[in-house]
Amino acid sequence: MLLDDGRISASLLALILLLATLASDGLVPNSSLTIPLVVAALVSAGVARWGVPRLRALKLGQVIRSEGPQGHQSKAGTPTMGGLLVVPVGVLVGGLTSPGDPRLLAVAAVTLAFLAIGAIDDWRSLTKRTNTGLSPRGKLLLQAGAALLFLLWAGLGGWMGGGDPAVISLPFGWLLPLGLLIWPLGLFVFMAESNATNLTDGLDGLAGGCGAVVFTGMALQLMLRGHGGDPSLAAFCAAMAGCWLGFLSQNRYPARVFMGDTGSLAMGAALTAVALLSDSLWPLLLMGGVFLAESISVILQVWVYKATKDDTGKGRRLFRMAPLHHHFELGGTPEQGVVLGLWGASLGLVVLGLVLRP
Repeated sequence: MLLDDGRISASLLALILLLATLASDGLVPNSSLTIPLVVAALVSAGVARWGVPRLRALKLGQVIRSEGPQGHQSKAGTPTMGGLLVVPVGVLVGGLTSPGDPRLLAVAAVTLAFLAIGAIDDWRSLTKRTNTGLSPRGKLLLQAGAALLFLLWAGLGGWMGGGDPAVISLPFGWLLPLGLLIWPLGLFVFMAESNATNLTDGLDGLAGGCGAVVFTGMALQLMLRGHGGDPSLAAFCAAMAGCWLGFLSQNRYPARVFMGDTGSLAMGAALTAVALLSDSLWPLLLMGGVFLAESISVILQVWVYKATKDDTGKGRRLFRMAPLHHHFELGGTPEQGVVLGLWGASLGLVVLGLVLRP
């Protein structure tokens, strides 16, 4: 029954995250995560319900890549660019939780910048009626430009790494001194994380659900880090988790809308920005393990194929299809089963990240 009705699994996920924020607010001083989570979820659900017919009327139907699983061809024409409907809600609700914190303006700005890059990419795909929008080089240059502006802003404000940008905190009190290397690392994480979340957006509800889980995990660890936590960035994360929960009301199986690059790039940018400003790169690495696995699966698939090419130009494949979720799908696991499994993996990784928090 669970695999037959996406409402059940999405509702259960929302309940788990709600209970987690309620527990934090009840047990951790200065924690105020439930209100932004719930407000953003309700507003996003309403906006998404209102906006999906408008996207359909604008004929913003997804073009499905021909080399993907054949079962996905029936999804052609489903409205995309759903990130336009919910990301601004998360940013606005998150920003209003602590309007006096200048860091939130920087996080909001880079999130919306990546949303705009994704929107341009999606729009070009739709107008060309192909699954390719911006050229890879053009897309990366725009992402790098937005990331560099954020890093400059954060550097001038003295916000990087929670005030100590030269060191990354690890579990058990360990510290990783990086010095000036934190700046190229920050740029790399922006590029890697935003493209990893983009690659994860391939099944109904997958990226939205995983994003809601990881944002909630980031919020929880920010409040558990001691010294009063970081209520501003934690509440922002809770609001972003809420916006993706609201999005699942229309994106759960069978999806009535896709987030597109518009949403997935913004998701990765927001996670990276929060991690860099709060010395949370290690928690993000652990909690975002599903995103990391999806990205690595693509890299390994391409590397193995090229390394094993024969005289005919064909090589071996490490996975049935990359990203990783397609490997499981082509192995016979129903789409909803893959999604639930990866949601569960994200929840497990969040628990691990909380246990091994710096």
